Amino acid sequence: MYLSVISVKPLDDYKLSLEFENKERKVFDIKPYLEIGKFKELKDEKLFRTVKVKFDSIEWDNMLDLDPELLYQKGV
Repeated sequence: MYLSVISVKPLDDYKLSLEFENKERKVFDIKPYLEIGKFKELKDEKLFRTVKVKFDSIEWDNMLDLDPELLYQKGV
């Protein structure tokens, strides 16, 4: 079972502040993904900052999303 994301805030240096349904907060670093496929588009900081909660996870204006399990497991 995974935990849903209930809030997301873009931070400097391509990091995201996340809050999950269990009220736990984590920071997820997008930088390691910025050379992979559609993630390259997120190098545009304006696009990176469009992140929002969508259903149980997050999504950017370019329709890119990430699995909430990945966000939780790799967040610190």
